[in-house]
Amino acid sequence: MFKIMIRDTMSLTAKEILEATGKIEVTVDNDKAFNDPAALSKIIGEFDGLAVRSGTRVTAEVLEHAPRLKVIGRAGIGVDNIDLKAATRKGIVVMNAPGGNTVTTAEHAIAMMLSLARNIPQATALLREGKWEKKQLTGMEICGKTLGIVGLGNIGSIVADRARGLKMKVIASDPYISKDAAGKLGVSLVPLEKLLAVSDFISLHVPRLEETKNMINAATLSRMKPGVRIINCSRGEVMNLEDLHNAILSGHVAGAALDVFPVEPPDASLKILKNPRVILSPHLGASTGEAQVNVARMIAEQMAAYLLEGVITNAVNFPSVSMEEMERLSPYLNLAEKMGSMMGQLIRAPHDISIDYSGDITTLAMKPVTHALLKGLLSVFTDQPVNYVNAREVAKSKGIGIKEAVTHADSAFSSLIKLKIEATDAKPDEIWGTIYEKKYPRLVRIGDVYLDAVPDGSMIVIQNVDKPGVIGNVGTTLGRHNVNIGRFQLGRRDDRAVCLVNIDTPVDEQVLAEIKELPNILSARQILLG
Repeated sequence: MFKIMIRDTMSLTAKEILEATGKIEVTVDNDKAFNDPAALSKIIGEFDGLAVRSGTRVTAEVLEHAPRLKVIGRAGIGVDNIDLKAATRKGIVVMNAPGGNTVTTAEHAIAMMLSLARNIPQATALLREGKWEKKQLTGMEICGKTLGIVGLGNIGSIVADRARGLKMKVIASDPYISKDAAGKLGVSLVPLEKLLAVSDFISLHVPRLEETKNMINAATLSRMKPGVRIINCSRGEVMNLEDLHNAILSGHVAGAALDVFPVEPPDASLKILKNPRVILSPHLGASTGEAQVNVARMIAEQMAAYLLEGVITNAVNFPSVSMEEMERLSPYLNLAEKMGSMMGQLIRAPHDISIDYSGDITTLAMKPVTHALLKGLLSVFTDQPVNYVNAREVAKSKGIGIKEAVTHADSAFSSLIKLKIEATDAKPDEIWGTIYEKKYPRLVRIGDVYLDAVPDGSMIVIQNVDKPGVIGNVGTTLGRHNVNIGRFQLGRRDDRAVCLVNIDTPVDEQVLAEIKELPNILSARQILLG
């Protein structure tokens, strides 16, 4: 039975979905005292999963006290409150729910823009004070105005669609979107400098990255069109609030609408909070009943799929795979992990590696396959837990270089994975694997010798001179020690041969030593595969 803690007043939909599996015990804890990492560290140790929104801070300190933790689910998009590097090092999958609140957040940006254009919050406040001030509340039409969207991702695209419905001219700046993709949305893609210069409204929809931090500052504000109005429903860190406040006071910027802040909640003494040309909301972009149900459902289903089936979806620290693709990918993951483990046990020292993929596998997500191979390889060299999530980090920490390639050359196999250990004198230094009939793993080459072997259980890998008597001698030796042979595969090239012997039970060093002493044996190594 797995245990998951749900925090931050998440929709009960998450609890219902998780408990319906019959294999997950759920604890709902909305005590804000445990938002503090020091407090959370005291209770996290018994849980396999943690589902949070934005309130709970999951730091490296928390993760050090979470030996069972396998997955963290963020019911929403941003994972700023989760230490991704620490989670990855610990092999913990961090998932989010990127599609669950996109419409809600985009609608909030549109609502903020309309409120900003017509001074609706200011009008409400004045009327409540008993003042009828029409002249100072004169607004502007948005029809025909230019909206500049910075970041044309999931949310920015929806904002663009809604704005075009309001008859606005929409332009966007996004280095990761092609002109063709923007054109299909009816949006003109322009450089950021041009967007700043011609937009009547600017709406920010960028992630929190080093290059986006403080991107709206005194310099960029000065290059904006006089009278511009700015909306930020993305990340608070992208704006310098003091520079924005000063630009509004000078009259260069007509107003701003802010849903997010660098520190939340913001310090009440911030000058911009008192600025009458700024409208504010306490990070309400995703705060609708529909969105909260959507993200709770998504994150619960994703966490359950990972814990119960090993399926990783919408992970931010690992290449995600859909359930449909995982069904096709699963045999390759199994094969790759065994290939990695086998080479690690044969070479017994960390080296750079080269991985080559060809055939049908190249139509699938290959990054998880590389992670599986690394998991098998690295588990031989370290006593720290290695899994799909942290395998690449562990390889990096050990100085292991990884070169991946895709080959489209014709092959006798419908799919092929080739693993080569670089810069080693040990042999064999290369192994090839494939999948038969979409589910049966096979090793088809070891070193430069072709063969057909099943990578499973206990195996003895023998290199020998290709002369009569080798197979009989090996069989006799194993029989004398009551070791049953399940499968014996031989491959030959020139005067050399490789034998892979599947045995029902592992052998001890004495048996291996006897095999090594047999005539024409060059080497013998026992390999243990799961």
